[in-house]
Amino acid sequence: MSREKKEGLFALLNAKSIRQFISYFAVGGVSAIVEWAVFYLLVSFFNMAYLPATVLAFVFSTATNWFLGRTFTFKGSNLGNKKAKEIVQVFGVSAIGLLGNLALMYLFVSILGMNTDLLKTAAKILATGIIFIWNFLARKLWIYKDA
Repeated sequence: MSREKKEGLFALLNAKSIRQFISYFAVGGVSAIVEWAVFYLLVSFFNMAYLPATVLAFVFSTATNWFLGRTFTFKGSNLGNKKAKEIVQVFGVSAIGLLGNLALMYLFVSILGMNTDLLKTAAKILATGIIFIWNFLARKLWIYKDA
């Protein structure tokens, strides 16, 4: 690994980045609860298939995450009045996370057999946890790099 890359990675371990990670964890927690609740309602009460339910839950969760993240975690961003660009970037990063989430859901439910409503929700929680790190790093290093 080059010296520049090492310095970039160690720069993430400063107090500000750690505070942002803790804030992002809290914001992500609220967003995850929104995502899991929407997913559970769609699968359990509306009998929606798990993959479309994953996509709809993602939309609700990402909107919640953007609003709370912008308000609390990355409030010092220099994006200013460029909210449309910011929203496109956030949904773009989240869409990549969604693809990973869908792949994990397929793995857990269709391949590993986690196919009851409760196990599908557990699979959703596990997939969300795995994708969490991607979402934070992409926002921190790309979208809100100056925050």
